[in-house]
Amino acid sequence: MNQDQLARLIRETLDRSPEIEIDGLGVFFRGSEGRISFRKSRGPRIFIAYAEEDVRFALELYSALEERGYKPWIDRRKLMPGQNWIRRIEDAISSSDFFVACFSKKSAGKRGGFQAEIRYALDCARRVPLDDVFMIPVRLDDCRVPRAISRETQYVDLFPDFDAGLNRVLAIIDAQLQKAA
Repeated sequence: MNQDQLARLIRETLDRSPEIEIDGLGVFFRGSEGRISFRKSRGPRIFIAYAEEDVRFALELYSALEERGYKPWIDRRKLMPGQNWIRRIEDAISSSDFFVACFSKKSAGKRGGFQAEIRYALDCARRVPLDDVFMIPVRLDDCRVPRAISRETQYVDLFPDFDAGLNRVLAIIDAQLQKAA
C-alpha cells in the first residue's frame, strides 16, 4: 500500500467512524472544521501475556491499565481477523515499553503460545539496559514463577488483593518512566 492509498483509506474510514487508531502510532480523527488531524499515542505500551485459562484475569488487568491512561496490548482486543497472529504478537512485544507476564498454577508449566511469548520477551529484554525494567512478572495465584525469570526478576502478586498488586505494577512503570524522562 502506498501513501495515496493509505490516505484514501483513512479518509474513507473517517467518513464512517469518528476516529482510527493505528496501534503504537496514534489516532486519526476529524477536527471541528472537518480537517483530518492526528494525535500521537500517549502512555507507555504494555504487552499482557497470559495463558488461555487466565483470560478473565488478563482482561481485568487490560481494562485497569487502559482506564488509567496506559496503552495495554492484549490479543483478544488488538488482533484482527486475517492477521498473521504470530508475527503481530512478536511485533507488539518488541515495540512495547513493558511486558507483563501473568503466571498462575494453570499457566506456569503449560506448553504453547504463552511460553513462546515469554521466551521472545526474554530475548527482547536483552536489548534493554540492565537497570531498566521491561518484564514485569505477575502472579495470579500462589504459583511458582519459572526459575529462569525468578532468579533475575522480582514478581508482583495480584492476589489476594488485585488493586494493591496493580498499584505496585503501576508504581514500577511510573518509576521507570520518571527515570527515562
